[in-house]
Amino acid sequence: MNKWLRILKHRWLDASDTRRAVPDEMAERLAQRVAASEARHTGEVRLCVEAALPLSYLWRLQPDRPIKALVRERAVSWFGRLGVWDTEHNNGVLIYLLLAEHAIEFVADRALAQRVDQAQWQAIVDRLGARLHSGEFEDGLTQALEEVSALLVAHFPAPADTWRPNQLSNNVVRA
Repeated sequence: MNKWLRILKHRWLDASDTRRAVPDEMAERLAQRVAASEARHTGEVRLCVEAALPLSYLWRLQPDRPIKALVRERAVSWFGRLGVWDTEHNNGVLIYLLLAEHAIEFVADRALAQRVDQAQWQAIVDRLGARLHSGEFEDGLTQALEEVSALLVAHFPAPADTWRPNQLSNNVVRA
């Protein structure tokens, strides 16, 4: 895609598009699912849905630098900005969607990334992508959250009868 067309596409979308994709009621249900998930393991999960890349990212588009690299950079930026990297056990996960590019990125903190190989993450991304493509936004995110939760439970189960503080907000970021 031509750089200028891509910039126009990204400038066309805004937070109202994100709120249409994830209305308030859906965001609340997803936040509740994140809370239920985190009761089963010691990890932290964040969901972030962004309409478009900021112009500062789009200016960096080059023929030798695919958009996927910029999307990954943006997801990593959100990972840091939301403090997902700063959890007690280094086992946070960010599920990032970029609407303008129909892109999905999972960013896992180092302790979890050491235990889960890239093929497992890619399989979850592929299933989520298929659900999103067929218009099943909430069901797709719910399934992805359940799969991420299963990985966290397998590698970082919650200790029985121990209260743990919620380290990060469970709310869906809609930008």
